[in-house]
Amino acid sequence: MKLTATQVQQTLNQMDAQVLPDDHPAARKLSEVFGDHTFFVDGTGLKVLESTGPAAAEAQTGSVVSLADWNDEKFSSLKPHDPTLTGTVIVLGQSKQ
Repeated sequence: MKLTATQVQQTLNQMDAQVLPDDHPAARKLSEVFGDHTFFVDGTGLKVLESTGPAAAEAQTGSVVSLADWNDEKFSSLKPHDPTLTGTVIVLGQSKQ
């Protein structure tokens, strides 16, 4: 899911990660491989959020999904794997009604 600037900030307040800017050299290739998402990197690898719950819910939430792990201790390359739910759910705020 592609996040707004406010949703990115809400995510970063709840998850120890950095957002990959849309103009980052890798962002275009990641979008081609994984779809249109806001990408996050943390100490374990590459993450995205997938919307959870019905759109009519009081608060919009997203489940953190791991897409790739770091290949080395220098964080120089990522090794993709099947999307895996991490068990972390991010509260993105009140849904619009």
